[in-house]
Amino acid sequence: MTSRIVSRFVFLLVVALGGVAQNDTSAAGKDYSFTVPATPSWTDTGIDLASGDLAQVSGGTVACEGNSDKSKLPMPSAPLGSLLAKVHTDAAPVLATPNAEISASDSSHLYLGINGLSCNGSVEAKVHVGPAKAGASAANQTQAERLKSQLGEAAQIFMQGQFGLGGNNATGANNAVSGSAPSITTLKVSDTALDSTLRKDIDGLPRRVNDQFKNLGDMVNFVLVGSESQVKAALDAANWHIADTSDTNAVLSALSETYENKDYLTMPMSTLYLFGRKQDYGYEMAEPIAMVASRHHFRLWKAPFTWNGTTVWVGAGTHDIGFAKDKRNGSVTHKIDPQVDGERTNIGQSLDTAGKIKSMTYYLPPNPVQGAKNATGDGYSSDGRLLVMFLK
Repeated sequence: MTSRIVSRFVFLLVVALGGVAQNDTSAAGKDYSFTVPATPSWTDTGIDLASGDLAQVSGGTVACEGNSDKSKLPMPSAPLGSLLAKVHTDAAPVLATPNAEISASDSSHLYLGINGLSCNGSVEAKVHVGPAKAGASAANQTQAERLKSQLGEAAQIFMQGQFGLGGNNATGANNAVSGSAPSITTLKVSDTALDSTLRKDIDGLPRRVNDQFKNLGDMVNFVLVGSESQVKAALDAANWHIADTSDTNAVLSALSETYENKDYLTMPMSTLYLFGRKQDYGYEMAEPIAMVASRHHFRLWKAPFTWNGTTVWVGAGTHDIGFAKDKRNGSVTHKIDPQVDGERTNIGQSLDTAGKIKSMTYYLPPNPVQGAKNATGDGYSSDGRLLVMFLK
């Protein structure tokens, strides 16, 4: 992912999350500011809500330690250290980082708190209270809520990856994509040795891809054997989506499609090189909108050889789990899960679950990659094997 896409994403979050909330606010109402300490667990705002009132709450995150047991948190599903809100002392809390809207169905009282047990510092929170906006159609309200919810999820992942907020980055990212990616299990691989000709050709493959500056990056970690039409049909059946090739209108497309009750699933992918040329295809899998921050993805190149007259494809797959500083130029880029074998397994399992695998096997080539850094400077590790998959 290029720094330009990330910059657009940050702009999108600031404008859309702030702007949508502002546009939904009626002219009548009151604004409040609070400093919410990490302890005690709940702060009484002193705000009484009448039936029909709409409370709009926004705030950041604090640093927390020693909360490995998430089941003990006020809201186990929310990021560690995030701002929470509730309208009764015994009510279920609502995540308010980066923002939330709470409609009061009866007379109630607003409380703010932190999702943590051993946290430090405080969160600056903003609250706007007013009557729910009249005259908006149910469809428009649903679309706006849907957009804000999806952007809010992506924003949480962004803050976790870029600023180290909200606890374990990998955990937050995995939660964001759990609706699309299958749960990882042991693959059903064949023990039959690869054909000697195919082994020889795979042995001659480059072990890693590179960027436009010849910086070595992601490792080659899987091979597909099948025609172009078989590859496309298999990946489509497995719920993989072809990435956009240009980021010019990516953010606008995401907003437009979400407002039209569609899901934007084709966030642009940066260009990498193998065999001296850019990828033939880029595929990705993730939840709508949150894909900007967290996604399963891979790049695919047609190999310069065939096997028994069938096209061979070479792939490099990684799992984006947030954002980090690009060590080449100091800009912001995607951070990958350093345990890259997990994405190799995810790709194989998704195709197998879709019923598109004839057989698959692991193959350890000479001089395997078992520890390296990608082109942006992040380290990763692997057992060095390639997953070779024969498509139906």
